[in-house]
Amino acid sequence: MTQVTERTRRAGGRPMPDEAVLDDVRSGSHAGTALRVLGALAVLTVGAVHLEQYFGVHFDVVPVIGPLFVLNFAGAALIALGLLLPLGRLHIPLALGGMGLAATAFVFFFISEHRPLFGFQDYGYRPAIIVALTAEAAAVVLLGGYLARRSRVS
Repeated sequence: MTQVTERTRRAGGRPMPDEAVLDDVRSGSHAGTALRVLGALAVLTVGAVHLEQYFGVHFDVVPVIGPLFVLNFAGAALIALGLLLPLGRLHIPLALGGMGLAATAFVFFFISEHRPLFGFQDYGYRPAIIVALTAEAAAVVLLGGYLARRSRVS
């Protein structure tokens, strides 16, 4: 990432029109960017595991749950892409969306483990489930940290 520094300022303290001020340069730290990028990768992992389970474990034949796995991947991919691109203020709703997607998947798994969810009941902790649960927890923690850090800096 390139850093643009200000050479001169107007009397009012505002940057000259040709100068750029980047979000993370203002905060003086790259920790916010690291939390956002790691959170995006965690959200993408959540979606990737759901897509792998859809094709690899044949969730494609499970009514309602199968299509929800594909939608989980599509949503996770869009959210992660948005968090990785320099979209500025859109990062806040995208981070909230990533946290919501991860938390919802986490909760729905535990519901489906104890009672049928849309007619499907899951069981056990195969490796894909452990990866998904870990990525979901990481996404919530990392994106929550990003939002907390961003609100402190603003």
